[in-house]
Parts: sequence; structure tokens; C-alpha cells
Amino acid sequence: MKVLIPSALLSYTDRNPVEASGGTLGELLFDLDRRYPGIRFRMVDEQDRIRRHIRIFINADQVLDLGQPLQAGDDVVIVQALSGG
Repeated sequence: MKVLIPSALLSYTDRNPVEASGGTLGELLFDLDRRYPGIRFRMVDEQDRIRRHIRIFINADQVLDLGQPLQAGDDVVIVQALSGG
């Protein structure tokens, strides 16, 4: 399925969007990490939770659970919050 990557993580993929597969969001992120080593750690913490500054949307709905089931035609959008002052 198609995955849109935030610009801050393009150094891992060198392109946008990318393709990945998985039956759940967690499996999809493992597949992304297999293809682009190190990218999953930027999105998921050591407790296997989506990091606070990352938002993941499946078909325009925000997802908070890595166990969220995916369908073959789903669009996945990863957004990284920006901060500053």
C-alpha cells in the first residue's frame, strides 16, 4: 500500500510516497523498517507506542494503535509535528 512519509524522514527513503505491506499498522511499520532501516525507531518508542510527535492516518482517520488492521487499498499518511519558537 502507499505510505506518505514526512519530509523529516525522507533521508531514510529518498522518495515519497513509498510502498509497504502488512496486515496491521505495526506490521506495516516493520516492513518499512526492513526496506528503510532505522525509520521505525523514529516513529515508535521503546514501549512499542507511536511517539508523541508522530501522527499516523489511515484513509484520513488518525490511528493510535499499532494493532489497527489494514486493507490492501488503504492510504497511510505519516505526519511529524513541528515545534519551535
